[in-house]
Amino acid sequence: MPSLAPSRSRRALPAAALLAFACVPPALAQTADDQNAGDLPTIVVSATGIPTPEDEVASSVSIVTEQDIARNQQRTLPDVLQSLPGLNVVQTGGPGGTTSVFIRGTNSNHVKVLIDGIDAGNPAATNGAFDFGKLLASDLERVEVLRGPQSGLYGSDAIGGVISVTTKKGEGPPKVTAYAEGGALGTFNQYASLTGATEKLAYSFNVTHFSSTDTPVTPQNIVPPGWPTNPNAYDNWTYSTRLDWQATETFAVNFVARYIDTSLAFTPDTYPPPTYTGIPAALRSTAYASMFFTKGEGVWTALDGSLVTTFGVSDMSSSNPTVGPNPDVNGTYDGDRQVYYVRSNYLVAPGQNLLVGAERRNESMTSSTAYASVDASTGDTGVYAEYQGNLWNRLFFAANVRYDADDSFGDHTTFRLAPALLFDETGTKLKASYGTGFKAPTLYQLYAPYYGNLSLQPEESEGWDAGFEQKAFGERVLFGVTYFHNNITNLISYDPATYQNVNIPSAVSQGVEAFVAVKVTDRIDARVDYTYTDVVGYVPPGQPFGAACAPINATSCYPLRRPNNKVSLTLGWRPTDELDLSASLVYASSWWDIVRLTSNYIDQPGYTVVNLAANYRLNAVTTVFGRIDNLFNQTYENPNGFLAPGFGAYGGVKLAW
Repeated sequence: MPSLAPSRSRRALPAAALLAFACVPPALAQTADDQNAGDLPTIVVSATGIPTPEDEVASSVSIVTEQDIARNQQRTLPDVLQSLPGLNVVQTGGPGGTTSVFIRGTNSNHVKVLIDGIDAGNPAATNGAFDFGKLLASDLERVEVLRGPQSGLYGSDAIGGVISVTTKKGEGPPKVTAYAEGGALGTFNQYASLTGATEKLAYSFNVTHFSSTDTPVTPQNIVPPGWPTNPNAYDNWTYSTRLDWQATETFAVNFVARYIDTSLAFTPDTYPPPTYTGIPAALRSTAYASMFFTKGEGVWTALDGSLVTTFGVSDMSSSNPTVGPNPDVNGTYDGDRQVYYVRSNYLVAPGQNLLVGAERRNESMTSSTAYASVDASTGDTGVYAEYQGNLWNRLFFAANVRYDADDSFGDHTTFRLAPALLFDETGTKLKASYGTGFKAPTLYQLYAPYYGNLSLQPEESEGWDAGFEQKAFGERVLFGVTYFHNNITNLISYDPATYQNVNIPSAVSQGVEAFVAVKVTDRIDARVDYTYTDVVGYVPPGQPFGAACAPINATSCYPLRRPNNKVSLTLGWRPTDELDLSASLVYASSWWDIVRLTSNYIDQPGYTVVNLAANYRLNAVTTVFGRIDNLFNQTYENPNGFLAPGFGAYGGVKLAW
């Protein structure tokens, strides 16, 4: 779970620390050796691309650390994101099921996902979104969730926000870490890593195996009497490497690589003649996924550390074949993306930074199914600039602007302004931001036979938020409220009558995020987050709503899978130095959804889930742990037609030497 304690008092970030951070690319948070919790304030990178103390950031950002992930025994990225404010996590069943994340009511493909700075969006996916269910959390150092339009720095896909994942960096003498875990759903997980650092080279090698063989997914009420309901079976092998080499005092080379290989045995939907009524298949199909992420970059420091220039190339490739006895779902989707980039950060004066950059993106996809084949490519060239300032050590601001020349849709200019005003005398922070965003249609949405639409327009947005944060009781209490409002035009959906992608002329998303964090004692902390989200789409009379929007009346509709209310509660207690206990509760109110086997809309019931976790350190080498997920065995479907896992108990042992 995210850190529950209030933020520490604001302190100036030492120049040496700023220079150490300066080589970190936009949306890459600091690693453990970059921040000494006792000496430095919490640092945010994703909001500006420049390491900045959290108190000086105006944007709404949630931070989850390696310690939070270990404390709660979260094994996948959806587990990590589930309790964060402003997010709705939707997974088709249990582990390995396709997983989408909606931020502040925007679409699931309006989230820019970066893994060590690598754009992780899948160019072969029909909507281009990253499948969060495939990313394991075992080697994650930090997750930053940045909410609100961010195209001024990140370009296309960042209408809703940015989720930036940073993997662990090696430090200190060689260290081996391993754990094994078993439990419900036929779970058996293993992890091993070797990390360390010499005077010039930091290294981290990791391998994780995640396996669940018996996950009930299909609700009994949607199958004919006596029809089989087969469980899902999921297997994930993930291999990752990170190398950081300080070649000289002024030049460094960084390299990261991640390979993910998964298989999911699942029950697809079939529509047999003569009635063509949908039913879950009697036999399972298997969806395979292999993804390779890699990046190499150089970092050159000049002018006594005032100028840091980073240049490099990243690549993401994916292959997603589905095979089995259900030919309607068989086929393969392959995608590839390369990004070439250069950026420079110039420290104009203490507290004043100028960041400029340029990048070229090339991406392509091929697909082959029983109904259609696609072979297409596109690209984009973007340049951006940002100024980050500090006036009187009280007013902090960031302003960025970006120009994109899209190969398919021409020019787009986006920007973002984000000021924060601090009153150290009262512990008060006032913050606001205003930004624009855009998202180009995916290759599949444009070129797929029957479904594609070459007349689609890019989605565009403008959004703002404003709020405050307040410290109290000697900084043991921190609370805040933020109001947000987004206007989105040309929202892409599809017409259920023609199966073709269409634009919904406009949608409005607005709401409130509020929180209270309390450090009760040095050993007990708590946090409550509440999010209210209201989203409405608007269309002229006679135009299609699109299947992803439930009609309200002739000219308005509710976009699907956006609950109005979400509450999360996290608790932590360390009764002794050896024992660490945590608990979390997530409540989501009802939302509009589409029935799994029909085109009907449904007011899908909400849910409440409680999880518990305990870690006990036996000695310097050995820790035993256990957790209970869905303590009260809440039965719910998110989305409709796919059961979420019920009560489950898990346990294991971790070794570090």
